[in-house]
Order: sequence, then structure tokens, then C-alpha cells
Amino acid sequence: MMKFLQKLGKSLMLPVACLPVCGILMGVGYILAPAFMGVPGAEASGLAYSAGVICIKAGGALIDNMAWLFALGVAIGMSDDGEGTAGLAGLVSFLVITTVLSSGSVAAFTGAEADAAFEKIGNQFIGILAGVIGAACYNKFKGTKLPDALSFFSGKRCVAIVTAVASLVVCVVLFFVWPVLFNGLVALGKGVVSMGAIGAGIYAFLNRLLIPFGLHHALNSVFWFDVAGINDLGNFWGNTGTLGQTGIYMTGFFPFMMFGLPAACLAMYHTAKDNKKKVTAGLLASAAFCSFFTGVTEPIEFSFMFLAPALYLVHAILAGVTAAITVALPIRAGFCFSGGAIDLALSSGLPLAQNPWLIIPVGIVVGVIYYIVFRIVIKALDLKTPGREDDDVEAEKKVVLSNDNFTEVAAIILEGLGGKENVTSIDNCVTRLRLEVKDQALVNEAKIKSAGISGIIRPGKTSVQVIVGTKVQFVADEFKKLCK
Repeated sequence: MMKFLQKLGKSLMLPVACLPVCGILMGVGYILAPAFMGVPGAEASGLAYSAGVICIKAGGALIDNMAWLFALGVAIGMSDDGEGTAGLAGLVSFLVITTVLSSGSVAAFTGAEADAAFEKIGNQFIGILAGVIGAACYNKFKGTKLPDALSFFSGKRCVAIVTAVASLVVCVVLFFVWPVLFNGLVALGKGVVSMGAIGAGIYAFLNRLLIPFGLHHALNSVFWFDVAGINDLGNFWGNTGTLGQTGIYMTGFFPFMMFGLPAACLAMYHTAKDNKKKVTAGLLASAAFCSFFTGVTEPIEFSFMFLAPALYLVHAILAGVTAAITVALPIRAGFCFSGGAIDLALSSGLPLAQNPWLIIPVGIVVGVIYYIVFRIVIKALDLKTPGREDDDVEAEKKVVLSNDNFTEVAAIILEGLGGKENVTSIDNCVTRLRLEVKDQALVNEAKIKSAGISGIIRPGKTSVQVIVGTKVQFVADEFKKLCK
């Protein structure tokens, strides 16, 4: 399971890398056009407003369609060879699931009003699920041979068809399971309402915990909007709530979004391996800035939630405790977009705001706690956060491939593995070929090492890792060609 989660986490890196710039664009747009985001009394005209709307829409193009990015990125990343056909399969799966289980479709084939849960079916969890389905179908059926009459659909052309059928089966399961999960969380949210600051902390904990599954929308609908009569967001900005009560389900997000998670990024950077710190800094610095500035935290959270799920649980607990303490102080602030510096500045002058300036010192303390806890947990549990993957161990030893004829190297490795008939899966990381074979007995380590390879690892019954060094991508490309 951990191997699967780590591969899934790696697959999410490409789509996650798209998100920081989108969050920043939306933040800039929010500054220029606050009226577009619903801030009362803001001017809804002029050049700045128009430029702001463009920035908001440009950033939202990806932020609002994150599930699509995950469907494509996960499918390609989880496939055996990173083929674009797998990405197409992931997209097919996502479209089938979200179309068949949309509110309109469900109402049409049941003859009754669709459950509210189906209005939230196009979420990140479904995107990731679709990517996994697409990759699984691609890996299983990419080499399928059909009778001559159907030969046009042989091989990779049949993958999308199989994926669509598999996704329909998943739709049947989700039709019964999704409303139960969604409505169960709504009911849980309504039960938390009377618990004051403790309830706000429980809500923040569950909100973070449910993000990987896309189910946080159910809780948000209870606390931020008018599902249960709370409407925390609308009442705060419309000045229709109660001083001291309105805003408690938004206030607690500011300290960990503005300070906690950026500090976690610093901890992950400091615990990264020396030869990966530059690359890690590029990913985490932009994500940290995005979190502080706009409150868009997904680029940080998705960078470690599947690589180190235990650390994500720690984050959810810290977020819940932070929210409870912040609300109890008391502090009240609100957001239209998310808990970043822009929303804090815009909401601080509203009538229902209370001591919003305290978020800064509280946030600094939260940041220190996040940094210390993250650094200790990462080191103690040897968690594979960005820059700490096992794949980098041999790279640190500066492995150098002794033969730059990559075709020849790949051919010798393939022969040493027992031929292409014995190879079932091909992948590579920073320094290693990561292979799955049918029969380990056919693997000849001496033959493989004769290609100038520095070492071989057999981590599982069917797994073989060939340590190539930093030129592994070139060898992998030739190896894949030979296996076709």
C-alpha cells in the first residue's frame, strides 16, 4: 500500500506544480477587483477591475478544474511507461463518472430529484480515482490483441473503451456510496455546530483530513453556506450575523494557511537531501508564497499527503488545534476566497471582525510549532517528503554510468532480465530503472552489471531496481523502445 501511495504522490507532482502560479494570479486579481469576489462596497468598474477579473479567471482556469489535472496527471504517472494514452484513459474515466453521476443524469435515470451529493461529484478525489482507473486499464490492456475483424481496436486503441466500461462499473458503486458519505458528513457538521471553539477546531481538522477525498465540500456547505442556517461566510461579509459568533468557522484557517504551512515547507526544505535542495526549494517556495498570499494550500498539501500520509494527519491535527485556540482568544476574521493575507487585509475593517491583528502573532507562533513538529516527525519517521525519496540515495554517491552507448546498455540490461517477455512494468526515478518481472530466477545480475551498472536491488518478489545514475532517463527511453 505504501508503495502505491508513494507512486501516487509522485504522479501528483506534475499537476500540483501548475497550481501556485494560478493561486497567485487569483490573489492579484482579488486585490485589483475585490467587487468581483463579493466584497461589499467595492468598485465594479474601471481598468483595474477589468485586469483583476482577467487574472481571477486565468488563475481559476486551473484551480477550478484541479480534478481534470489530477485525472490526467495521475493516469500518466501511474502508467507503466508514462504514455499519453494513459492520460486519455484517465480523462475518459473522469468524464464518464462525472457525467453519469451528475445531478441531471441521476434525476433522469431515477425519475426523482437527485441527491445534493451529486452536485459535488466532480471533485479532486474523483479526479484521482479516474486517474488510477485509467492507468490500471492502460497497464492491463495496452497490449491486447483482438481478432482481425476488430484489429483496428487492438493494443492502445482499446484502452479508452475498456476504461469507459470499467468507469461505468465504478459509477454503480459510487451511486450508492457517495450520497452516504456526503450526507453523513453533512449530518456530522450539523452536530458540531453547538460546540463553540471546540467545534470550530473539529471542523478545521475534518476539513483538512477530507481534502484528499474531495469530501470537505460537504462540511464547507454546512459551515460556510446556508445548508444548516449558519452561512458563516455570507453573514460575515453581509454584516447580517452576530458579533463574536459569526466568522468562527473561517478565522482559524488564517494562522495555519499564512504561517503554518509555509513553515512546514521550510522544514521539508531543511530535511531534504543536499543534492535535491535546489529542486525542492523551487517547488516549495512558490507553494509557500501562494499559501501565505492567497490561502491556496493544495500545492503544499498534495506534495506530501500521499508521500507521507502520517505527516498529513499531523497537519490536520495541528490545523484543528490552531483553529480552536484562535477562535477562543477571541479573534474573528473572514474570507471570500481563502485564508490568505489578501482576505485578512480586506476583512479586517468589516463590522463583525474582532482583533484580526492578533492573527499575525498567533500565526508566527503557529509557524514555529509547525516547523519544529514537521522537522521532528520527518526525521524521526524518515518520511519521504519532497527531496527525501529513496530514489536519491545512489545519486548522492555520484554514480556514473561507465558506458554512454545507451542503446547497448539497455540491451544488456534487458538480456540480463531474461528478455522483454519477462518484463511486465518499466518505470524510472532520478537514478534507477524500476522494473517488474515475471520470474526473478531469470534475472542474471552479472550480465546486467557487465553493462557498467553500479548495482541491483530486489525490493520485492517481482521488483528489480537497476542503479544507473543520473543518466537513467536516456537508458529508460532506449529500454522502452527495445521492449515494444
